[in-house]
Amino acid sequence: MKAFVIESGELKLADLEEPTAKSGEVVVSLKAAGINRRDLGLVKRYGDNPEALIIGSDGAGVVESVGEDVTNFAYGDEVIINPALRWYTNSDAPPAEFDILGMPDHGTFTEKIALSAEQVEKKPRHLSWEEAGSLVLPALTGYRALFTKGQLKKGSTLFIPGAGSGVATFLIQFAKNSGARVIVTSRSEEKRQQAMKIGADLAIPTDSDWAKELADETVDLVIDSVGAATFNRSLDILKKGGRIVIFGATTDDNVDFNLRKFFYGQYQLFGSTMGSREELRAMLSHMESHNMRPIIDQVFPLDQAQEAFDHLASGNQFGKVVLSMNK
Repeated sequence: MKAFVIESGELKLADLEEPTAKSGEVVVSLKAAGINRRDLGLVKRYGDNPEALIIGSDGAGVVESVGEDVTNFAYGDEVIINPALRWYTNSDAPPAEFDILGMPDHGTFTEKIALSAEQVEKKPRHLSWEEAGSLVLPALTGYRALFTKGQLKKGSTLFIPGAGSGVATFLIQFAKNSGARVIVTSRSEEKRQQAMKIGADLAIPTDSDWAKELADETVDLVIDSVGAATFNRSLDILKKGGRIVIFGATTDDNVDFNLRKFFYGQYQLFGSTMGSREELRAMLSHMESHNMRPIIDQVFPLDQAQEAFDHLASGNQFGKVVLSMNK
């Protein structure tokens, strides 16, 4: 079978043996797989290991075979992959055994994958294969950050630095479905307009004076994944006592901020990563009840995976970049 792998420090297409289902596992014949920013950094993390690793966290496809002791899925079932491994019930933080699919385990940028039946869910009927295959990691990340950690309420105002990422497009839609006001930023006028089309109430330039632009706004919640480049600017426009949730750091991991200003302002800072199966199922119910769909930027065939990676790395996308395994 074809697979996009890291091998000896390089990304490449490879031909690998097809997997088989062990006890408690299913083999899924994948139709589509979404690329996430996490995937871009795996080459450096995996190093020069000569053993080929299939990367990729998100995917959707059809159950091809089931192992012993699997009773909840059968041949032909249409499913999505849950890449939040071994995190089943909601908790303040992931359990010690939690990991994300795609390293060290083989991931989804391939034609077939074997994994625990506990890590698959029925595919939402209203979604296409490309939508379903790009769904879980960004949507679940956004759902937990927004509702579990951010405690978003109807009538609240949410601020999102950066409008074009996959997570941001889910955050905008989740928040609007819940009756919140949504403000985003982007360097791109086109992305600002696209954000408004999917529900943002206000979109301002990244390089503008945020405090001046939002002087008449009361920002209750900030959800940020940019890191050092935006943290203090976000804090400046957050209301006293407001919440800021961090789920990533695409600029710098280390941030300097004024502790005295922070504690006098009674601000609340939360970290968030992925989410539990319990939250995933709540998220899927939310999406189905609102007929909500992922925003797809571009779909590439599996044999053009490197071009897809380059497109995501450029930062020019709005929404999800997806690999299609349809032959």
